[in-house]
Amino acid sequence: MDHENVAHWDGVTRRSSFKDTYAAQRDRLADAARDGHWHTVFEILEKDRKAVNTARLEGRSGYTLLHQAAWHGASAETVGRLLEAGAWRTLRAGDGARAVDIAARRGHHHITAALCPEIRHPLPADVTGRLQYHLHRLIRHRAGLEDGSDLATQQGMRLPEVEVLTELSHPVCWFPVPGMYGGFKIRLSDSELTVDSWIRIVGGSERTDVVRVDGVNVQEGGQL
Repeated sequence: MDHENVAHWDGVTRRSSFKDTYAAQRDRLADAARDGHWHTVFEILEKDRKAVNTARLEGRSGYTLLHQAAWHGASAETVGRLLEAGAWRTLRAGDGARAVDIAARRGHHHITAALCPEIRHPLPADVTGRLQYHLHRLIRHRAGLEDGSDLATQQGMRLPEVEVLTELSHPVCWFPVPGMYGGFKIRLSDSELTVDSWIRIVGGSERTDVVRVDGVNVQEGGQL
């Protein structure tokens, strides 16, 4: 798949999904952000830019680097560097707060303007919610297992949030699912999602489904 201009949604939350060396690097990144050690944060991001929107493995808050910067009241320069690295302003923590919400309630007004999301593809909140509901249904269906469960739920993955797509200049994200040996390329267009998915170990598994507010139009016809 061509990953150019495609955002990466890392939904992995469990340490067991990674090799020990990478899990340790993620711990180091999360610790540095928690402690406000931004030099270390940027040192790690230079080697792994995709980690900019990740949260602590098996953590409770769901805080990403930008949420931590908002909590600390980091400098405008630090916030700007995180945004330049690809940090998402619309991404929500476990309690539903965006970085701008955290900064505002902690009185860090010097960075609230920078943290306000710039929405390039606006959607009504109810449309966003319905698209996300049906997208998650499709993901669980495609990642389904013979016992009736699915890989995404089994592994406790954080599923993609449609709201994030609304702020991307190129509203496309790639969501890999461990164990599926493939994943989902999700594209927002107007008020619907086009979802390409495949399982690399299964020949001919590639398919394209369309998520609309009233359900999922599956490739072979009909609705999910």
